[in-house]
Amino acid sequence: MKSIPCYTFSMQKYSVRGEISDKIKKELDGNSAIVQHLLFHRGVKTKKEAEIFLNPNYSRDIHDPFLLKDMERAVIRILEAISKGQKILIYSDYDADGIPGAVVLHDFLKKIGYSNFENYFPHRHEEGYGLHLEAVEGFKKDKINLIITIDCGTADVEAVTSAQKAGIDVIITDHHLAQDAKIPPAFAIVNPKQSDCEYPYDMLCGSGIVYKLVQGILKKNNFGLKEGLEKWYLDMVGLATLADMVPLQGENRVFAYYGLKVLRMSQRKGLVKLMEKSKLQQRYICEDDIGFTLAPRINAASRMGDPLQAFQLLTAEDDATAETLATHLNTINDERKTIAATITKEIKKQIKKRNVGKTLDKKVLVIGNPDWRPALLGPVANNLAEEFNVPVFLWGRADGEFIKGSCRSDGRISLLDLMNYVPKDLFVGFGGHKMSGGFSISHEKIHTLEEALCVAYEHLVKNVPEVESLFVDMSLSINDANWTTYGSIEKLAPFGIGNEKPLFIFENIVIDEVKLFGKEKNHLELSFRNSEGKKITSIGFFMKPEQFTKPLLKGEKINLVATMEKSMFRNFPELRLRIVDII
Repeated sequence: MKSIPCYTFSMQKYSVRGEISDKIKKELDGNSAIVQHLLFHRGVKTKKEAEIFLNPNYSRDIHDPFLLKDMERAVIRILEAISKGQKILIYSDYDADGIPGAVVLHDFLKKIGYSNFENYFPHRHEEGYGLHLEAVEGFKKDKINLIITIDCGTADVEAVTSAQKAGIDVIITDHHLAQDAKIPPAFAIVNPKQSDCEYPYDMLCGSGIVYKLVQGILKKNNFGLKEGLEKWYLDMVGLATLADMVPLQGENRVFAYYGLKVLRMSQRKGLVKLMEKSKLQQRYICEDDIGFTLAPRINAASRMGDPLQAFQLLTAEDDATAETLATHLNTINDERKTIAATITKEIKKQIKKRNVGKTLDKKVLVIGNPDWRPALLGPVANNLAEEFNVPVFLWGRADGEFIKGSCRSDGRISLLDLMNYVPKDLFVGFGGHKMSGGFSISHEKIHTLEEALCVAYEHLVKNVPEVESLFVDMSLSINDANWTTYGSIEKLAPFGIGNEKPLFIFENIVIDEVKLFGKEKNHLELSFRNSEGKKITSIGFFMKPEQFTKPLLKGEKINLVATMEKSMFRNFPELRLRIVDII
């Protein structure tokens, strides 16, 4: 491990993180040099912290659910509903956080033998996000006594007010921040982001909060169930935690860690079939498989049609239903990707027409088309934000009087801060997190959106420290690309937001072979040889040689910025490097 100069490529600068002190090495003794280095630069500096980070422990690391504000009140009300046989409505968001959360509560109620409940998912295109007044009117007619929201509700003052006035108690479980100071008059609000909530960790996803609710119920009344039964629901909680891209720290790290363990042995028929259709090997399932394969298929249900199909898949009890739904989700996800690729191509044409190329002349990119389906724009916006390194707002026309869209951040400015800074009457509504969000806007004001957001961005970015370089964790030789090194890295998994995959630079390595692969030959493979002549492979999806300033030819020396990963393609373990940059 050594210091290297700061490299520059495509406006990105890289510098290697510094050496750790002998004092830290001594404190973290018992771990390999690589693990010590990676731990320190992730803020883990003591033996105790290292033990907690490297060895998540459910009993030690999970907090008491009753530390959440209103948890006691929520649990007592649910137990009352169960004891009186009241009709419960589980109202969930339609994404890969809300749907697994709905599965958790559905499975729990069935397990205790309670059947007087229904699951409801708003239609992404026809209703949109949140608890809606129109839906509440229907619940009144259906004689619902209690509504439990999952991953939504914090901002829905009008709908909650209507329900409560009609005698329908509403328990909100959510992790989103309200746009303003208005708090719905719900019977209980279980949301760790409330300013007066003293829960030790406020970054749980929606499914994580539902899991805490189930924990709370079982603490009050275990219904004669075997202790620890709720841990089997961690497959859904882990999936949602990884899919919703919440920080993998604190309690979330525990949920992701144990969630993957349960996923690898889960007997959910629909989930097993979906993994089979997706060509995933269940016993080797990892965080990348969730983010790139399973979550998109679950989200495809609402993006392309009905979220209920994903819920039905995850709760399927027979092979035929599981087979049919898994096949369907796989098919519509392929359709989604085709449409998204067409939209991306059209957007890049528009950008080219603006004569801005790779360097945008705007601080915020706003592009839309009345023909685009808003539900498909989130992943497209995410890819564009990563490529152009600016916040991206994409819009289309949904059914109804307003334009709707999705947005993704460049990582520097919170989207909620950005949307809150523009004139109050610009948006009809908006919501989300720092990195992702959604919005609605009138037709008359859509053409002022980009200018307003650019002004807001320029103001807010003044308070953000300039990032001079992107840090590479370590400089390694090509000989270090081996299973021993990978074993050290793997100890820090699962990786994600807040615990990113370690990034390495391999200096002055000689290209042995250059290949393009895939049906459209749009993926790059570079091979190298270590000092013993063993072949080391690196791949980059959707990369081509011409996008790099360095000529990628056999015999050329390059500096490779990459992560290290294990591929289980065709059931054979292969160590490979994942290309991030070539400089």
